[in-house]
Amino acid sequence: MSDDVVLRSESLTRTYGSGTTEVRALVDATLDVRAGELVVLRGPSGSGKTTLLNLLGGLDIPTSGTVWLGERRVTGASDRDLVDMRRREIGYIFQTFALLSALTAAENVELPMRLVGVAADERAARVDELLSVVGLGEHAKQRPNELSGGQQQRLGIARALANNPRLIIADEPTGQLDSLNAETMMSLISTLVHERDVAAIVSTHDPRMATHADRILEIHDGRLSARRGRHAGALREGI
Repeated sequence: MSDDVVLRSESLTRTYGSGTTEVRALVDATLDVRAGELVVLRGPSGSGKTTLLNLLGGLDIPTSGTVWLGERRVTGASDRDLVDMRRREIGYIFQTFALLSALTAAENVELPMRLVGVAADERAARVDELLSVVGLGEHAKQRPNELSGGQQQRLGIARALANNPRLIIADEPTGQLDSLNAETMMSLISTLVHERDVAAIVSTHDPRMATHADRILEIHDGRLSARRGRHAGALREGI
């Protein structure tokens, strides 16, 4: 884990409604995530995990507060800049996999590269490398519905890495997997984060998944608190 802060937020708050119907989904959330660090965001359903991740990834706009991706300010960025950041600098891993059923495994991984204009030869080489890394090298021509749930999520991880992002955001990536596949997924994400020096924030309600964290953030009723992770000697105090 380096000292390079990839993701930073200050005093993020998100409210819905107003007056007597106002709901505070997130309250004053300040955090940072560094290159090569796996931060696990843990809390029960409805605690604010998805709200926070959506704000960090520029998919939602905070009521107040600010998000930075490196030196780029996410909050208040133009739609064009947000699209560029999401395509080039952020890799998303979804609970529901969100794969395109009409495309093969290789084509699902290749698509993000096409969107940013990566040359054909480089696309082909990177697809082969990423499918091999996640153990799907022999499944390149299969479509998502021909793969198991665990294989589909591994494909989702390969796609998230397609454009060599600085940040990975994963919202309950093991939510639809059995315990064995869930453990495999978190181990794979942890390995890739550390080997590729990527910053990652992963939400879960499963306390077993937190064993892979470098740092744990707890969220309850929209409020963050911090715990140490497994690499205690390398961690800072607090959030």
